[in-house]
Amino acid sequence: MGPLKRIVGTMDRYVFEDILENTMRPWAKANLGRSWEFQQDNDPKYTSGHVANWFRRRRVDVLEWPSQSPDLNPIEHMWEELERRLKEVRASNANQKFAQLEAAWKSIPMTVVQTLLDSMPRRCQAVIDAKGYPTKY
Repeated sequence: MGPLKRIVGTMDRYVFEDILENTMRPWAKANLGRSWEFQQDNDPKYTSGHVANWFRRRRVDVLEWPSQSPDLNPIEHMWEELERRLKEVRASNANQKFAQLEAAWKSIPMTVVQTLLDSMPRRCQAVIDAKGYPTKY
């Protein structure tokens, strides 16, 4: 799992490009080597020509993801895990909250991540079986 990046203000295509360039790319180079594919949803800021150009220039492969598709992105389930871990935790300010988020994020065992990744074939099959309608996932 890569690092969390704190976003101050509104996320737009320029903020996203900065995260890609200065957080995601260095982490991926250090931890994933050359053989990996980037997954994202179809939010317009992620699919803008500006961002698509960044992916092309950096030779980063992006997993094709159909619009209006069920959200099978594993990160959504990781956000739920993070929420569960911080359910009863209170913060007195934004800096404290981000520190709590970061600590909880780093404490999620890789076994949780692996279990989620291992479930992807079942999740995809459930979507196929449901003909795109909602599933238990």
